Amino acid sequence: METIYADIIINISHEALDRVFQYRVPFSLCNQIRVGQSVRVPFGAGNREQKGYVVRISDRADYDPGKIKEILSIEEDRVDAESKMIQLAYWIRENYGSTMIQALKTVLPVQDKMKQKEKKTVRLLISAEEAPSQLDEYFGKHYVAKARLLAALMDKQELFWEFVMKNLKIPRTTVESMAKDRIICVEREQFYRNPNPKGLRTGEPLPLNDGQERLIQEFKADYASGERKTYLLHGVTGSGKTEVYLAAIGEAVRMGKQAIVLIPEIALTYQTVCRFTKRFGDRVSILNSRLSKGEKYDQWLRAKNGEIDIIIGPRSALFVPFPNLGLIIIDEEHEGSYKSEQTPKYHAREVALKKAEMEDAAVILGSATPSLESYQKALDGEYRLWTLKERAKEAVLPDVYIEDLREELKQGNRSMFSRRLYKLIEDRLQKKEQIMLFLNRRGYAGFVSCRSCGAVMQCPHCDVSLTYHRDGKLRCHYCGYEEVMPETCPECGSPFIGTFGLGTQKVEAAIKKEFPEARVLRMDMDTTKRKHSHEQILKAFSGGEADILVGTQMIVKGHDFADVTLVGILAADLSLHANDFRAAERTFQLLTQAAGRAGRGEKAGEVVIQTYSPEHYCIVTAASQDYEEFYQQEIAYRTMLCYPPVWQMLTVLLAGPDEELCRQTAQRMGRVINNSGIRVIGPGEASLAKVNDIYRQVLYVKEKDYQQLVRVKDRLELWIERQELPKDIHITFDFNPMSSY
Repeated sequence: METIYADIIINISHEALDRVFQYRVPFSLCNQIRVGQSVRVPFGAGNREQKGYVVRISDRADYDPGKIKEILSIEEDRVDAESKMIQLAYWIRENYGSTMIQALKTVLPVQDKMKQKEKKTVRLLISAEEAPSQLDEYFGKHYVAKARLLAALMDKQELFWEFVMKNLKIPRTTVESMAKDRIICVEREQFYRNPNPKGLRTGEPLPLNDGQERLIQEFKADYASGERKTYLLHGVTGSGKTEVYLAAIGEAVRMGKQAIVLIPEIALTYQTVCRFTKRFGDRVSILNSRLSKGEKYDQWLRAKNGEIDIIIGPRSALFVPFPNLGLIIIDEEHEGSYKSEQTPKYHAREVALKKAEMEDAAVILGSATPSLESYQKALDGEYRLWTLKERAKEAVLPDVYIEDLREELKQGNRSMFSRRLYKLIEDRLQKKEQIMLFLNRRGYAGFVSCRSCGAVMQCPHCDVSLTYHRDGKLRCHYCGYEEVMPETCPECGSPFIGTFGLGTQKVEAAIKKEFPEARVLRMDMDTTKRKHSHEQILKAFSGGEADILVGTQMIVKGHDFADVTLVGILAADLSLHANDFRAAERTFQLLTQAAGRAGRGEKAGEVVIQTYSPEHYCIVTAASQDYEEFYQQEIAYRTMLCYPPVWQMLTVLLAGPDEELCRQTAQRMGRVINNSGIRVIGPGEASLAKVNDIYRQVLYVKEKDYQQLVRVKDRLELWIERQELPKDIHITFDFNPMSSY
C-alpha cells in the first residue's frame, strides 16, 4: 500500500497557524484519515502526546521520510467545532484558491488569546467590634496606608479595587500584606467585555401580518420536520423582512439552536442590535472590525461556550464557533461586501450554504433587490422563493420622480439640486420632516484638472486621479498618497486649475449655503473612522437632532427612520457607467434601496432621482420598484455576453513590480489555460493597471460549469508550483468577481 502523509496543526492558536507539521499515516488508519479530523501525535523532542488537526493529505513527503513521525490515533468519536472549521477551510481552499494557512486564518479569525476581564473588590474580613482596636494598632506602628484603607473599609464594607489604588493611593504590597493577615480579602469576579448598546429593555414581538405569518408557518413546519432549506426572502423595502428574521430565529432558539445574522455594513449594527436585543435580551451579541481585540475574543468565547444564541455582524461573523448552529440569515444578500477582497476571495453566501450543510442548519437570504445569482436559483427551485409585495404597518411605497439633469441645464439650473428637489427640501424643512440626500461618493469633489491644458492630477504610484478634500489636500484612496492642492497647473503653469465632480462635503456645504436654517449631519467614510461614530450619527438623526442626513451608500442600506419623508438621489449615474458588467445591477440596487428609506412611517414619502440617463432600464425599473422587469432585461444582457450567473467566470490577477515579467508570466498562464479548450479573454492590463508601483495583468476565463473552472484553477496552481515563479509576483484567483479588474 502507498504511504500517505498528513499535514497537521498541533493546536488552534494564532502562532500555530503559520506552521504545519507532517506526519506519516499508519497503514491501519489510511482508510479512515480525512481533512479536519482530530488526531493524537508525538510532538517535540520528548515526543509528548499532543492533539492536532489534519489540514492536508498527500502521497508526497516534504522532508526525509526517515525523520517523519507517525500519527498515534484518530479521535473518532469527537467532531468538535475546530474540526468543522478546518473542514470548511479546506473546502474554501479547494473552491476559491489559496494556501491552507490563508483559509485557516479566514475561518479562525479570533485566535489571539486575551486575558479575561475581572472586577476586583476589597472586602473587610474582621468584625466591626475588632476593627477599632486593629486601627489603633496600625496608628501606633505608623502603618499609615494600612490605617487609611482600614478606616475606609470600616465606613463601607467593600471597595472597588480601582478606588483603593487610585483614590486612596494604597500600594499593592499593602493590600497583599493585609490580605495575608486575614484583615481583608480581595474578591475577583470575571466578566465579559460587552460591546452591545446599554439600557435596552426587552419587549414583546410585533404581530405579524398575513404575508409574514404565512412564511413563518412554512418555516416552522419545515424546521420541525427536520428539513433545512435555503429561503430567498424577496420583500419590497419596508415590508417587514426583519420581523420574519426575528420569528424564524425565535423558532430556532426555542429548539435549542443558535443563529448567525450577517449584515453588510457596520453602520447597520446599532439599529439591528437594538431590535434583536429588545426581542432576545442579553443572548444577543455582535462581532465586527470596530471591536477591540478583547471584545472580539470575549464574543468568540461566549459563542463557543453556548452563552449566547445570536451573533450579528458582517462577513467574518459567519465563522463564530457555535456548538449547535441552526440558522444563518444573510440580510441584504445582494451586497458586494459579502465578497472577500483578500485571498481567499470567497463569497459569504456560498460559504454560508456550505456551513449550513455541514451543521444541518437552515439559511434565509433576504433582500428587496436580490442578486441575479440568488434569484435565478430561486426560479430554478434550488432555493425556496418567499415574497412580500406590500409594506408592513399599512405604509405605502413612496412616489418617485425621475429628473433629467440635461433638461435642468437647458433651463439654466446649474446647481446640484433640480428645481423639484429644491422645492421639496423647502417644503420638508417647513413641515419639520426629515430628509436624506444620497451620493455614491466620498470626499469634497471628484478630480482636479487644469482647464487650460486638460491635465488631471494623478497619483504617482497608482493609475488613478487624486481626490480633493476640504483640508486642501489631494489624496489617493488606493495607497494613501497625499499632496497639497497646487495653485497652478504643474504641466503648463496655468492658474485655471480646479475641482470637478461631486462629493459629500460639497453637498453638505451647498445645503448649508442654500438652507442656512437646516441642521445637517454627514455620514461617510471620513466621518465614521472612530469607534461608535456610526451609532452616534444614526442615534442623533433618529432622535431628531438633524433635519438632513447627507451620505454615501452606508445611509441607504436597511435603516428605518419613521420621520424621513424625502430622499434625494443626487448622482444616480455615478455607478451606472463604471467599467463593470454588474454596473446596471448595482445601480438598480442602490436606487431601489435609497428610495426605500422614504415614507416608512405614517407619513407618505417622496423620492427624487437626478440623472443624465432617465431612459435607462435600471433607473426606470428602480423608480417603479419593479424587480421582475429589471431581472428579465438584465439576465438577457448577461446571457448575450456570457456573464454570470448564466456563465461562470474566473479572474486570474497577476501583480508584481516588474511590468515586463508580469506580462510574460500572464501570457504563459494564458497558454496553459488555452490548452484545455476553455474560453480565455486576455491577458491584458487590468483596468487599474498600477497600484502603489505594482503592475497588474489579468485573464478572464469563462465556462458554464463552475467545476470546470475549479479544475482550471487546480491546473494553474500545479503549474505555478512547478515553475517556481519569482516571489514578488503574486497571483490571485477570483470566481465570479463582484467587479471588473
